[in-house]
Amino acid sequence: MAMKSAAVFRYKTEKGPLHKLPIVLKLLLLLPLSVLCMSLPLFLLAAGIISIAVIAFLCGFSYREQLTDLKPALFYALLMYALSVFSLIVERFPSFSVSVFLPMAGFIHIALRLVLIIQLSALLFRSTSSIEIRGGIIAIECFFRRCISRLPVIGKHVSSAPRFAQNISLFLSFIPEIFETWSIINFAWRARAGKNGIIKTKTLVFVLISLSMEKAMRKTNAITARRGYDK
Repeated sequence: MAMKSAAVFRYKTEKGPLHKLPIVLKLLLLLPLSVLCMSLPLFLLAAGIISIAVIAFLCGFSYREQLTDLKPALFYALLMYALSVFSLIVERFPSFSVSVFLPMAGFIHIALRLVLIIQLSALLFRSTSSIEIRGGIIAIECFFRRCISRLPVIGKHVSSAPRFAQNISLFLSFIPEIFETWSIINFAWRARAGKNGIIKTKTLVFVLISLSMEKAMRKTNAITARRGYDK
């Protein structure tokens, strides 16, 4: 159970205030809030990160779970930092100084934006099941299709049945599954006294891809069978 709870973006079954919020409202708020994060100054980004952390804690998500969700942001930030340092060393070689290892203001700004956006995404996935996400996306698509169908000329060519919601919901629900699969194989690696390093990454990445492709194939077969059954 502890291993599962440590998975990134894993849905938490304990009901909190965010669980009761309508899924359509959560989906409609996620995109504009994420876009807003891209234009916030540095001090507002820091204040937003602290505020979201407090709100998440009050909604039942522990700080440990929140830090777990930030692992992708940490990995990406370290990768960007390493690439920026490497490019500065190559650019200033052989006269580079220790200052090239200090993070630049632009890098800090981008890293904080990434942290805040991932925090918002984590709130969605932690408080919403894959079935709820699918239902919300279908409801949004059906609403827009009904609105477009009332327009002259093009309205009669628009079907009221949702066509894109299924693919979008599958993509969104697959994100936490990938992180959960990584948590499982990482746990198995550590249980066998495996150490962190390049060998671990090289070994587990191919296992992750293989298992993820297998899960995707199972879902594809299940959806195909279901569509055939519905017909």
